[in-house]
Amino acid sequence: MADRSRTPEPDPPVPDPTRPPGGDAGLIDPDDLPDGLVVIDERAVITAVNRTAETLLQRERDALVGVDVREALPLQDTSGRRWWDATDPWSGLETRTGHRERLLLLPGGSELLVTARYLRAERGGSVERVVVQLRGTEARQRAESDAASLIATVAHELRSPLTSVKRYTSALLRRWDRFSDEQKRLMLTTVEADADRVTRLITELLDVSRVDTGRLRVHLQPVDVVAAVANHVERLVTAGYDDDRFAVTAAADLPEVWADPDRLDQVLANLIENAVRHGAGCVRLDVRPQPAAAGEAGEGWLVLTVDDEGEGISEENRPYVFSKFWRGGGRGGTGLGLYVVRGLVEAHSGRVEVDRSPAGGARFRVLLPAGEPPQRGSAR
Repeated sequence: MADRSRTPEPDPPVPDPTRPPGGDAGLIDPDDLPDGLVVIDERAVITAVNRTAETLLQRERDALVGVDVREALPLQDTSGRRWWDATDPWSGLETRTGHRERLLLLPGGSELLVTARYLRAERGGSVERVVVQLRGTEARQRAESDAASLIATVAHELRSPLTSVKRYTSALLRRWDRFSDEQKRLMLTTVEADADRVTRLITELLDVSRVDTGRLRVHLQPVDVVAAVANHVERLVTAGYDDDRFAVTAAADLPEVWADPDRLDQVLANLIENAVRHGAGCVRLDVRPQPAAAGEAGEGWLVLTVDDEGEGISEENRPYVFSKFWRGGGRGGTGLGLYVVRGLVEAHSGRVEVDRSPAGGARFRVLLPAGEPPQRGSAR
């Protein structure tokens, strides 16, 4: 009879990815890691360096292994403190497990993003090994470059309407009596349009932050999408565009749609003005229902289609159209409008698509869920 009282065998040890590969095929070669890796023992001596770390530090591993890390990597923070003296992994509180990514400097001013992990044999025991991860700052520099580019673009976008507002208001204040009523009306209409443009740009920037952090909120109520489209077209015609530049069509029986009127206006303003500025010919706007596809929940969709007759957006660029800062095809602006459009539409549980219009230009389709939301008047 089998002996059932035998002690079960322990689970096999979990491979340690920080150790150089040996005979165990389950271990990962440190040279295959995308980031730099430096392993330090309990005496603060470097025991292992991978190929990426050699590249980042511009030193051969033979010149690093066996050397005290405080001499081999004399890191400083941006305040001038010697980093190994400040962090001292081998003393201090026994509950410390490492430190998050920090920007540190090497002699000569080279920048590194450094993360550390302190490994102990047992909880509360002394540090037996320090694993340091090194990354270059190229991604950080690209982010800073993007931020600087955004600031420059926004400054340019703000300067144009503000210059116009300043010019017209100064003229009206100084020479009011010299202008006819029609001239005054035209100048004040231009000032109002420029003020709306500035307000829209600022709102756009705030919404980018809300989309990025998931804090974008919509307050739903029944809306007349066709009337909202007609209002935008009327505004553009009043601003000086020809009436025959626009064609609005709508199906006879449209489902009820709940949306945030202000957010829907932002979506319409971006898409229609985008078609006017970057497209050509007639801008066609169509509103009609679309039944739910197989497997889709809900009552179907209300679909708004915006077509233009311009050059359109190439097929290879379409996957990037709704990305932040995308300004492909020589388009101006901040590159944020369509990114915000997608965020606003998705906040309504809808989706937005880009394709080629029958006339060869760009086609944008906004699909909003039809019917009353699950909880009347709630924010999604």
